[in-house]
Amino acid sequence: MSKSAKKAADQAEREKVHKRYSNRREPDVIYPAKKQVDFYDADVHQRVAVYVRVSTDNLGQETSYELQKNYYEEFVLKHPNWKLVKIYADKGISGTSTKHRAELNQMLTDSRAGKIDLIITKSVSRLARNTVDCITMVRNLAELRNPVGVFFESECIFSLNEDTNMPLSFLASIAENESRIRSRSMEVSLAQRLNGGLPLTPKLLGYSHDADGKLVINPDEAPTVKLIFYMYLSGYSSSHIAKTLEALGKRTFLGNSKWTSGTVIQVLRNERHCGDVLTRKTFTPDVISHKSKKNRGERQQSLYKGEHEAIVSRDDYIAVQHMINNAKYGGKSILPELRVIESGVLKGFVTISPKWAGFKAADYLQASMSVYTDDTYYGQPAEGDATFEVAAGDFDLRGFEVTNSSLFDANKRPYVLFQSKQIKFSTDCVRQFGKDNKVELLIHPGLRKLAVRRAAKDSRQCVQWSRPDDGKYYAKEIPCTAFGGTLFELLDWETDFKFRAYGRLLQNEGDSVFLFDLSEPEIFIQSYLMTGTDSPISGDGELSPLSVSGKRIRAVPKKLADRFGSDFYSHRLTSSSPELQSEDAWKLWLEGQLFETGEKLRVTKFDEMQRFIAEQLAPIKQMEEVDFNA
Repeated sequence: MSKSAKKAADQAEREKVHKRYSNRREPDVIYPAKKQVDFYDADVHQRVAVYVRVSTDNLGQETSYELQKNYYEEFVLKHPNWKLVKIYADKGISGTSTKHRAELNQMLTDSRAGKIDLIITKSVSRLARNTVDCITMVRNLAELRNPVGVFFESECIFSLNEDTNMPLSFLASIAENESRIRSRSMEVSLAQRLNGGLPLTPKLLGYSHDADGKLVINPDEAPTVKLIFYMYLSGYSSSHIAKTLEALGKRTFLGNSKWTSGTVIQVLRNERHCGDVLTRKTFTPDVISHKSKKNRGERQQSLYKGEHEAIVSRDDYIAVQHMINNAKYGGKSILPELRVIESGVLKGFVTISPKWAGFKAADYLQASMSVYTDDTYYGQPAEGDATFEVAAGDFDLRGFEVTNSSLFDANKRPYVLFQSKQIKFSTDCVRQFGKDNKVELLIHPGLRKLAVRRAAKDSRQCVQWSRPDDGKYYAKEIPCTAFGGTLFELLDWETDFKFRAYGRLLQNEGDSVFLFDLSEPEIFIQSYLMTGTDSPISGDGELSPLSVSGKRIRAVPKKLADRFGSDFYSHRLTSSSPELQSEDAWKLWLEGQLFETGEKLRVTKFDEMQRFIAEQLAPIKQMEEVDFNA
């Protein structure tokens, strides 16, 4: 289309529009829109609700509530066409959440039911100190079939006005930020109090408060606490204790007659029963959600020992904590037992208890060292310090190295795989012991060796390392959640990696033991930890893996980068064959002497606990005798 033709067409269109509007006609009837209700309209009948909130329950806030109540009753009476539906008031409730605000939620329910036309409140912060809650409530009220407006008196904002969205959002954000500022201020004040010699000691079972606010023993409740501790120390389960307390008619701290296993554990976990006070066991990271979180080092804590009179001894309390911590691993003894072999082939080896998580790496090291009396730990010189005499005609093998097995594919050799939460031995390894599938694990921290021997029938340290299937035995994964972290720390291993160590079976006169060398294990590393991706390193990369096992890369110790293994003579010294030792020197079945760690507890004597338990349970026995006689 040419320019002239297009210009003519546009002109014709303009003339059509002009002609159409020149001949317009007026409507026959006009139906006016309903008048939009504004807060300032006094001639429109409105059902009015007033919302009042006070933050605390103290006397001063009660006065504030009464003043607000009287003020708004008079305020509504000044408008002849207004009818007061109700004054909804929440007392002692935070405005950062709508939870637990019964009156607010009732007001919203009545609004949805069409009982309210207008809501009046003092300010935005009275309705909510949460931006999202405030805006959501106002919008939901405005979208009702019969819209409900909210008038914020202090800010002079009516929510049904179109131009109130921005200022309302802004003021709601300010109200929320004020709550956060107050929360931080209270956090600082609380920290100064708790760490400055003024710990909080709320009332709990077994205690009351004296005139100074200190905890004092409640003679009526204290026996219940002591009974719970003594029964648990004597081997009763928390569920059994709960049933016993119900049978005795004992009451919880909240006055409930119903006891649960969790309620019993809460009593056992509270350090205040032994006279101590630990501050900041929980904290609230977000003032809006109000969700409490267990303090795992995020906030400073303070421990006040002997802050008040104890119901049970501190040693009894600590012993109970050990029992609770290890109950999930099957540990039932009061205190952990760490045993070290004092002589024989396994001298310096420490038994690994699969059910105790309380030991630290230093405990294993100290236990191992305790059986050595000479200055040189383990009685062996370091590599390079050894001296050897070479007979005439013998080869001088200085400079020769014994190649490390990590450089070869040695899957047929006995090996053990370590991960942070499980241990697994090779199938060929476990079949050497046949149907004896329960074994004991022992470690020598200094020599970095792991020993495996058959477990005695009454052994409390045994683990099952194989399972039968169609007459054959196959390796079974051994859970090591209880001690895995300590083992990795002891060997200075990364918990994200998997390690494989090789060993050998030593036998003498029917006795046998596996010894695994943990000093130079193979390391299996996740590919993404080295490449930043889930794919193994390619041949074009800067690094070339020794081999790939699934999604892991097989690596060797760094010190093998410039050598094949250990010096020949040093290797011969450290791996001298135990088979050549006398039968008496083996002492393979030596149980090991008990090694006391730094924690020495003097738990209440068993007889004393039993006498107290019998006294407390006497009413139950009497009732049973009466029922039996009846």
